[in-house]
Amino acid sequence: MIKAFNDIKTPAYVVDIERLKINLEVLKEVEDHTGVRILLAQKAFSMYHLYPLIGQYLAGTSASGLYEARLGHEHMKDREVHVYSPGFGEGEMMELVGFADHITFNSPGQWDRFRPLVEKAGRHISCGLRINPEYSEVETEIYNPCAPGSRLGIRPGQLERTDLSGIEGLMFHVMCEQGADVLERTLKVVEEKFGKYFKGLKWVNFGGGHHITREGYDLGLLERLVKGFMDRYGVEVYLEPGEAVALNAGYLVASVEDIVPAERDVAILDASAATHMPDVLEMPYRPQVIGAGVPGEKQYDYRLAGPTCLAGDIIGDYSFSEPLKVGDRLVFTDMAIYTMVKNNTFNGRPLPDIAVLEDGFVKVVKSFGYGDFKGRL
Repeated sequence: MIKAFNDIKTPAYVVDIERLKINLEVLKEVEDHTGVRILLAQKAFSMYHLYPLIGQYLAGTSASGLYEARLGHEHMKDREVHVYSPGFGEGEMMELVGFADHITFNSPGQWDRFRPLVEKAGRHISCGLRINPEYSEVETEIYNPCAPGSRLGIRPGQLERTDLSGIEGLMFHVMCEQGADVLERTLKVVEEKFGKYFKGLKWVNFGGGHHITREGYDLGLLERLVKGFMDRYGVEVYLEPGEAVALNAGYLVASVEDIVPAERDVAILDASAATHMPDVLEMPYRPQVIGAGVPGEKQYDYRLAGPTCLAGDIIGDYSFSEPLKVGDRLVFTDMAIYTMVKNNTFNGRPLPDIAVLEDGFVKVVKSFGYGDFKGRL
């Protein structure tokens, strides 16, 4: 375990600056090789303390609503602000037209409704529409944007009946934690169904879900796909990964609070799957713990669980070389993404501190208290 983690208050999210920079350098290399413009998808990682650093590498931010868009605008200075929502409200649109650079609408109805506001903004805003190619290789249904009955994006037949005057770009987002091979197959379908619309546009956004910084990702194929598309249609291409920016760059440090005897002894932690890492239950998946193995791999098996009253607040089953005891520190890996942005205060659980690890030292940049729980109720 990283020595500096022994001295911090738990639970705490800790972002490794050097690991983050490695990811950013990979993304910047793709930008430099292809001319693609890469955006931070804030829905995965919104640690604005690090936006000045991220802005040195990426073209800007993408947002899923007003507050994310404001965050990118305020903290990643002089970078692009892109925003998309399945349904904008009039109040948020009146604010967005004051600072957003790109606004993508989910339907012709939304574009028709808010086009007058955009045109009266007194500044140029590049507007686009989200398309739905009705093709996705995402297996987890809750994350599949092209599932039957999806509310996300315009089908080919609908787009044929849409007035595209004033529209400068199209966006599709159909991937989740996937490689360039999936993008290659996806592009074939997208071009078959929508290719006739691309020429004459200014940009096409390939959305997120590109696991570009994952070990083994085929960067060469990604670069060929992007450059080929740009050459065929004469457009700018945007990618908006979230996970790839902070993949494997964060930890959640937790402490053991109790050991409960059971068929498999249960270690109750001060970190919760339900409140501090919701994707463990929503995805679902079993996060890695430094020094731990799968059940039976090491001598002592435990179920790791959170302190909430939710019976299913179970993180997963693990094995350890030594018996766990109250006060032990456990470190969960890959905890920068979809944690801080999704956590909650169910049961009045305190939110973890947010910290950075740099040059072997941990520095807390944000702490939370009772007021953060009370203030949202």
